[in-house]
Amino acid sequence: MSDERDVEGGAPREYCGLFGIYGHPEAVHKTYYGLYSLQHRGQESAGICSTGGGDLLAHRQMGHVGDIFTDEILASLRNPVAIGHVRYSTTGSSTIQNAQPLLFNYAAGPLAIAHNGNLVNSGHLRQEFESRGSIFQTSTDSETIMHLLAQPWDGPEDDRLVRALRQLRGAFSLLILARDRMYAIRDRHAFRPLCLGVLDGAPVAASETCALDVVGASYVRDVKPGEVVEFSAKGERSFFFPEKEETPAHCVFEHVYFARPDSRVFGENVHQVRMSLGRALAKEHPAAADIVVPIPDSGNDAALGFSHASGIPLDHGFVRNHYVGRTFIQPTQGARISGVGLKLNVIGDVVRGKRVVVVDDSIIRGTTSRGRVRLLRQAGAKEVHMRISCPPIAHPCFYGIDFPNPEELVAARMSVDEIRRHLDLDSLGYLSLDGLLSAVTNPRGHYCTACYDGRYRVPVHEKFEKLRHERKC
Repeated sequence: MSDERDVEGGAPREYCGLFGIYGHPEAVHKTYYGLYSLQHRGQESAGICSTGGGDLLAHRQMGHVGDIFTDEILASLRNPVAIGHVRYSTTGSSTIQNAQPLLFNYAAGPLAIAHNGNLVNSGHLRQEFESRGSIFQTSTDSETIMHLLAQPWDGPEDDRLVRALRQLRGAFSLLILARDRMYAIRDRHAFRPLCLGVLDGAPVAASETCALDVVGASYVRDVKPGEVVEFSAKGERSFFFPEKEETPAHCVFEHVYFARPDSRVFGENVHQVRMSLGRALAKEHPAAADIVVPIPDSGNDAALGFSHASGIPLDHGFVRNHYVGRTFIQPTQGARISGVGLKLNVIGDVVRGKRVVVVDDSIIRGTTSRGRVRLLRQAGAKEVHMRISCPPIAHPCFYGIDFPNPEELVAARMSVDEIRRHLDLDSLGYLSLDGLLSAVTNPRGHYCTACYDGRYRVPVHEKFEKLRHERKC
């Protein structure tokens, strides 16, 4: 999302990154490197929690992974089991109280939770707990899971966990750490990615396979929809919590924008999917142009596919400042806007006098795209055509991407031609939903496309806003 994420973008509701490893002597350092490779999934805060069978040790801090974890801090956490989290706030403000993993104690001992996703019924559950006197320490929906697990229970711990998970609605990939075990869990529709690997015989869990690669782990499989995978001294075991099997609803936006190109997500390489999106886009919306220019970095792969299919040469008309983060996933609009002008610069000699096709992954609010087009015009581009590798985003997301307010979505207010005029483009083409789904190999019904077509797999009955729990904290 050239623009949106970049500048205007919403932000995923707990669109975060998870990494965990069980039974490795360098578990904490491996978690550090795993989180480093997942930094693109959250730049506001990071945390690691570890254990050696006794107390849980944790360090959480605002900022980037590389700035937070010094050698001294990593040494203080040294244990053979660890989970980590990078956060991009979507429910709850960007504060240290909301940084994860969340750590708490209850009757059965200490637990730490790392969550990627968004619970659509957290408001209802929170209200129920507060009416009975429960006290919440954060404004994130993830804390609701802790209160569910802490409810009185006399049966097996498995049943306690299943009872809690069955009450959750929405998107959640979870890592849970106890003194003697680690759990990797996905919601019944598997909205968010979570994969398993192995390193020197130690099981590893991560949001994306790029995190497995960076630590030298081998990919084994994805956690299945509704599956709970437990790792303990007894080995690995798996069970399922839903009362009935549900059809997957993988977030197709992971392929369009969020995941790293070198990752395999939902069983497919992200780079190859994006190349296919670009090829489909060139067939649906050809352009008479001299060069194809990607919006780096998320538009690179689709632009390459567009160039291959169209025969129009690819060139780099924008240069990205890699010391500026992904502005789409900065917590406030002010922060996003301040980062946009620093992020990209036009190479005037490349675009001057040329008919330019700009390929980007999406348009959310339109603010940034408009600025990019203005830069191209000022640099002397003869014509500016824009091609977007997904359909218009006209509906809010409640499952982990932070565009919950339809009033902020330009495609919810304007037609494609109105957007074209608003952005001062010579032409504008969006990939169709059929074109998008043709680029992935899982069955069509296995993807969530609600932000494009308004068809929500899990009903949403609560009013959504990022800070909806804030007033009570």
